[in-house]
Amino acid sequence: MCIRDRYHKGRFVPKNIYKYKGDHSRIYHRSGLEKRFMILFDKNPAVLEWASEEIVIPYYSTVDRKRHRYYPDFYAKLQTKNGIKQYVFEIKPKSLFEKRKTPKRITKKFLREMAEIEINNNKWKAAKAFCEKLGWSFEVLTDNSLKRFRS
Repeated sequence: MCIRDRYHKGRFVPKNIYKYKGDHSRIYHRSGLEKRFMILFDKNPAVLEWASEEIVIPYYSTVDRKRHRYYPDFYAKLQTKNGIKQYVFEIKPKSLFEKRKTPKRITKKFLREMAEIEINNNKWKAAKAFCEKLGWSFEVLTDNSLKRFRS
């Protein structure tokens, strides 16, 4: 965990409670980036409804070879140019997607990072399949995605 993220964890109170689908008294953000998306989802009139970590998706981890439960960051129903669409979103910093060189010395930290990437890929594969069954879309959003939701 990044030191600065420690200060960005907290409770979120939506201004438009009617848009939130779930228990609006139990909305928590785990990063400043998640909080910014919550604010955008709450304010943006194109977002008809949204929820944070309210959906449970079972997945199989190829790292520990066990079944787990994945709680994606957000669900949202959006009014688009082509009609109403439903999405499941995962929020990650864009630095996570930058290419990394394999270090000369393989450390425990490097192995943990590689395992985390593999686990994320397992989760996202399950999320895509889950969404396809429902006719929804799954997307991983980054800092650059904020522009898309500005009203």
